[in-house]
Amino acid sequence: MTFSFERFSATRRLILQGAGSVALAGLGNLIALPALAAANDKYPEDAFKQKGDKDAIQALYGRSAEASDKVKLDAPEIAENGAVVPISVTTTLENVTSISFLVSGNPNALAASYQIPEGTLPVVANRLKMQQTSNVIAIVEAGGKLYSATKEVKVTVGGCGG
Repeated sequence: MTFSFERFSATRRLILQGAGSVALAGLGNLIALPALAAANDKYPEDAFKQKGDKDAIQALYGRSAEASDKVKLDAPEIAENGAVVPISVTTTLENVTSISFLVSGNPNALAASYQIPEGTLPVVANRLKMQQTSNVIAIVEAGGKLYSATKEVKVTVGGCGG
């Protein structure tokens, strides 16, 4: 049996649009689940407003972090363009619940903060803006404690409008 479009009033375009609509409707459920989970997390607005890194860490976590060799911060020695400084952090710590990045020399120190779901590999990469040469700090919350790694990044051209 052969299929012929001539016997139907539907065009190929109409059929493709219908198939696309069905596919998008199916994806809607997948997209909504992470959005609902994220909506339940409280945005740390006060922490993002802090000028200094110690104040931002205190506002975000309520305590200070200890340096650890189990937190590996990968950032360039020299960033030629402060508007896009690639960084990443990995850790061998167990029970990681959050990872945050701070840039000491920026107008607001806290650059990014991520909640890490249970069972997720604790690896985060980002591109940060840096106004000037300063320390980049990675904070890892694991097992109810805070651990950190720090690296100075030299910026040749600032990325925060400077």
